[in-house]
Amino acid sequence: MATITALINPGAKSPFDDYDQNGFYCEFFGLDKEPGPRNIRIWQRLQQVGIDSLKKRAHEAETELFDLGVTFTVYSDSSAVDRILPFDVVPRIITAYEWRRLERGIRQRTEALNLFLADIYHDQNILNDGVVPSELVVGNTNYRPEIRGLHVPSATYIHVSGTDLVRGPKGEFFVLEDNVRTPSGVSYVIENRHLMQRSFPDLLEGLRIREVSGYAEHLHAKLAEVAPTSVLSPNIVLLSPGPYNSAYFEHIFLAREMGIPLVEGRDLVVENDRVYTRTVAGLEQVHVIYRRINDEFLDPEVFYDGSMLGVAGLMRAVRRGTVALANAVGTGVADDKAVYAYVPRMIKYYLGEDPILPNVETHVCGESAGLAYTLANLERLVLKPVGESGGYGIVVGPKASRAELEAARHRLIANPSRFVSQPMVDLSVCPTLMEHGLAPRHVDLRPYAITGKGTWVLPGGLTRVALSEGSIIVNSSQGGGTKDTWVLEEELP
Repeated sequence: MATITALINPGAKSPFDDYDQNGFYCEFFGLDKEPGPRNIRIWQRLQQVGIDSLKKRAHEAETELFDLGVTFTVYSDSSAVDRILPFDVVPRIITAYEWRRLERGIRQRTEALNLFLADIYHDQNILNDGVVPSELVVGNTNYRPEIRGLHVPSATYIHVSGTDLVRGPKGEFFVLEDNVRTPSGVSYVIENRHLMQRSFPDLLEGLRIREVSGYAEHLHAKLAEVAPTSVLSPNIVLLSPGPYNSAYFEHIFLAREMGIPLVEGRDLVVENDRVYTRTVAGLEQVHVIYRRINDEFLDPEVFYDGSMLGVAGLMRAVRRGTVALANAVGTGVADDKAVYAYVPRMIKYYLGEDPILPNVETHVCGESAGLAYTLANLERLVLKPVGESGGYGIVVGPKASRAELEAARHRLIANPSRFVSQPMVDLSVCPTLMEHGLAPRHVDLRPYAITGKGTWVLPGGLTRVALSEGSIIVNSSQGGGTKDTWVLEEELP
């Protein structure tokens, strides 16, 4: 690589001089040591920028993020209410061919999960036929018997989903988990692109890259599709828990981009089984609520009676069909980490198709075979609590100490149904700017799908990067950062 660099910019130190992908599949170089067709132009441009200029501009970009208020909250850190999500300036690139397959796979998975939710809250055929264990669903803490028999508009339960994908050692994509309750992060996808356009226009110049700025327009249109059928111009609001929520920046961002009110529970009232928002001109009826509040806090009449975040009587309005909730109540059972193991069977059961995007092999510890295998191979597996998110509670066997493994073993034996295990996937890496230069860091990908009467998938999605050397935990709450994700429009030679 250094030889080619010398021809491009004689005497310059290449950002890639000391880069070593350490045997992992690299998003920039694949399994080779030289950039392939997808990356050659951006590779050349990074060489021309040089490492010193790259660091300087990266620092200026992060300062701009903070000045713009592009922040999130880490609940476990009382010393910092708001912090920026670390942003890496080296993009992750996906070819047009790769994206077509990912897009088809995400649509297929979203369709199957919506059919699954409609089934388990009505006829429960998949449970009665033994395809998915009944106790895994109806005994799940996220299953909501309160909506059994409730018909939702267009039979759409999952209006917004985020599917976490990883790329394995041969460059193949796998689904790591589904996020279908209140998935967050899409605002960073859009802000990352805007930041690259402002700070690194020379890297983007002349490249045909799919746009991401139309997300809010698509989201508004899909939300309008599930409004009560008699309403021609639905009033849509975004319901937020308030400024102390970790994703509050995103709530403000999406409400502003869609041109809809950002409200809290205290701003809404239910009268005659209809939801209204308080305005200076009086009460105005609400037809669709894009809610960023968990089920249990939505309506104190039905769920947690001490909730100060929701709206008393909201579920009465939902049952009457005067307002639609996105996502629907009860979707959490579909992104449970144990239920995840059965999604390939759901796809076959409901659609008669093989999964386009395979799962990572998963052992359900609530089943005797899964528990026995996990206990016998704990040091080689990744142990995940089914009810946690944000990377909390995960034990990476190959990287854990003896004491950590023993503690995990005791927790597992005490309550096996709370855990699943998976083999440790050698996640792909991407060049990432560190203090000493570019270094390989593990990444995943979260594309976002929006469903109303059909499904639209945002081109690309959120690439999260584990900034600590050797770490595979990419979550922002665990110190991860993000990259801009470029989906190429043109085919490669």
